[in-house]
Amino acid sequence: MIKIHPTAEVSKKAIVGNKTSIWNQAQIREKAKIGKNCIIGKNVYVDFGVIIGNNVKIENNVSIYHGVTIEDGVFIGPHTCFTNDKIPRAINPTGSLKKSTDWNLSKTLVKKGASIGANSTILSGIKIGKFALIGAGSVVTKSVPDHGLVYGNPAKLKGYVCYCGARILKKGKSKKCQKCKRKITT
Repeated sequence: MIKIHPTAEVSKKAIVGNKTSIWNQAQIREKAKIGKNCIIGKNVYVDFGVIIGNNVKIENNVSIYHGVTIEDGVFIGPHTCFTNDKIPRAINPTGSLKKSTDWNLSKTLVKKGASIGANSTILSGIKIGKFALIGAGSVVTKSVPDHGLVYGNPAKLKGYVCYCGARILKKGKSKKCQKCKRKITT
């Protein structure tokens, strides 16, 4: 069963998986694909053609624009914004309003299990690796490796994290996480 709040706007041309909840004032555009068992928070905007995997949690006031793919098990904190144009302009050099054919789409991929902290901005054309962790308020301008811990403006690699999110101090060695005891190689 899909739960859609009465104030949410979900295109009939969108695909929404079973057991997904879409909360108040969310907007899901045409050809968007949302997997099973997801939570789409209040006032979330999912642009046309966006792909969202299973078991994804998207907090309130997130904007996800065309060209973004989000894999399974991703967390996106409140007020996060994804961009899709490296050189945004409203008008062409002639002064005419840009049309959809007048700009170049830059695709973004968020891999399985990644977490993005509140108020982050994700610039277009990058990849956020599996189980990476983006600190709150970060501006991500470059791709993030699997299990990478980044934060700041611009976000910089500060270390690595386990599947559980606990910090792992050294790269390149197999280590056992002190928190969950799982072995990980970065």
